[in-house]
Amino acid sequence: MAQSAIITVIERACRKAAPRLRRDFGEVSQLQVSRKGPADFVSQADRASEQTLVEELRRARPGWGFLLEEGGEIPGDEEQAPRFVIDPLDGTSNFLHGIPHFAISVGVEHMGVAVAAVVYQPLTDETFWAERGRGAWLHNARLRVSGRRQLDEALLATGIPYRGHGDQQQFEQILGRVIPEVAGIRRFGAASLDLAWVAAGRFDGFFEQGLAHWDVSAGILLVKEAGGFVTDYRGGERMVERQEILAGNDQVHSRLHRLIAGAIR
Repeated sequence: MAQSAIITVIERACRKAAPRLRRDFGEVSQLQVSRKGPADFVSQADRASEQTLVEELRRARPGWGFLLEEGGEIPGDEEQAPRFVIDPLDGTSNFLHGIPHFAISVGVEHMGVAVAAVVYQPLTDETFWAERGRGAWLHNARLRVSGRRQLDEALLATGIPYRGHGDQQQFEQILGRVIPEVAGIRRFGAASLDLAWVAAGRFDGFFEQGLAHWDVSAGILLVKEAGGFVTDYRGGERMVERQEILAGNDQVHSRLHRLIAGAIR
């Protein structure tokens, strides 16, 4: 399917930001890194990527709002204007340690509803994109969530709590329920890519707590448009509010939901 105008605009902005990220990744040891919080780093590359994205998107869609990881919330010209939800470098810790697994994540929300999404991996040049009602795609190939039905065949992705982030005790309870039931669990360190890979059927499911709005805005739409299910740990729609996310096809999601709900009860 041909990309719509808004997907083309977002992809163009991502590709404008990508060369700087690739260059800085190649010189990662030279980057100046400042502390933003406990075990939470922000690099010059992160800020430069966000600035480029905002400049490009504002030029193409003046009057739209922004929700930015670094820059916070920038209201649109009108109360009901759409807004971009941006993580300019998801997987910052990977990036800063020379691990080639990170992405740019851009979602579009209108009246509180996700309507478009792009997750772009600068090193592999993969553009995962979705629009509400038009499906999920990798370039021009349609994406579908995995068809595996049983947990003992399922490869899952997750995120592990770390210093200052997440509930370690709850995570250990969940892991204790999930590990004996599944084929494997991976922790790759970039939630937007984890969700894109669920949409592409590379992972069968994903669960994590403590994620911010910009981490998941694009990924949630990708999974839904690829035929998957996304909820909070309790099976509801309050993923952003609760900072909990559980994603997969109908069977994997249902079975994981029972395990996780039982673990946190």
